[in-house]
Amino acid sequence: MTTNSTRWIHPSLRGSPVLSSSSCLHFKIPAPKPPTFQFVGQPIKAKAPATPPPPIPRANERVSRPSDLFGRRELFFLSTTVPFLVPSLIAVAADEIFQMREEIGKVLSKGKAAGVLRLVFHDAGTFDIYDKTGGMNGSILHELDRPENKGLKKSVKIPEKAKSQIDILYPVSWADLIAVAGAEAVSVCGGPKIPVQLGRIDSMLADPEQKLPEESLDAAGLKQCFQRTGFSTQELVALSGAHTLGSKGFGNPTIFDNSYFKILLEKPWLSSAGMSAMIGLPSDRALVEDDECTTWISKYANDQNLFFEDFKDAYIKLVNTGARWRSI
Repeated sequence: MTTNSTRWIHPSLRGSPVLSSSSCLHFKIPAPKPPTFQFVGQPIKAKAPATPPPPIPRANERVSRPSDLFGRRELFFLSTTVPFLVPSLIAVAADEIFQMREEIGKVLSKGKAAGVLRLVFHDAGTFDIYDKTGGMNGSILHELDRPENKGLKKSVKIPEKAKSQIDILYPVSWADLIAVAGAEAVSVCGGPKIPVQLGRIDSMLADPEQKLPEESLDAAGLKQCFQRTGFSTQELVALSGAHTLGSKGFGNPTIFDNSYFKILLEKPWLSSAGMSAMIGLPSDRALVEDDECTTWISKYANDQNLFFEDFKDAYIKLVNTGARWRSI
């Protein structure tokens, strides 16, 4: 134990020139002991409040995010001007899109998915970045008699059945309904889940004619056509992957996967006769003869997840292109 020593000198000897150690008295004063504490039992911890269990989603329910329902600009504007309205608006929109998906799911089967997805492409694919006409506006209802839209009268009956039920609760535009139906067609066949923003306004007139790409176009013609709508070569190839559905011969007609790209690389129409020679459209076969397109075809053939992500992004862009939006 550490101690402190204090020297005491008799008053009569203070100042004396001779001092010996015997003239001093030494006292040992112990240093104070540090305080000690003894804990009895375990320290009491504050009890965390019970966390309520998350709500159980309904069957086939997809929880929508605010970004699925409103654009970023709309959410920012609302949050800075009337923030108390944002939760209510999001709740209403979430319920609306849930009802749409639910009613579409009742009438949409895997066998009908390809036709519904084609409906989306033929409605949105008329957009022109130069004259700002066309786009996802529901005008396909006024264009069903055009040669390029042959067969779509049957496809439009599917969302029409759903619309009759949805309109009882929420009036919905054809443009919104077709966009959501196309996303559900991809999902029901095993493809990616695609969020769709609502609020498109329908056109009362048909879009200009001869805006859709022809089936006989070569790769250069396809690129030019898609550039006119604001899409890159990569987006052209990704969206072409939708042909994996249907009767064009690219794998299982009711499964959305990357079989389209794998079969394009095999070029079965060159080495076989009969049905193999009929696989795909001339425009499909043209893609694999173009170096830039083939680069993306190879990537998607080797990586289905990459294809799903790029298709989802391109689809969202497609159904928003040229759309006119209702004010909130």
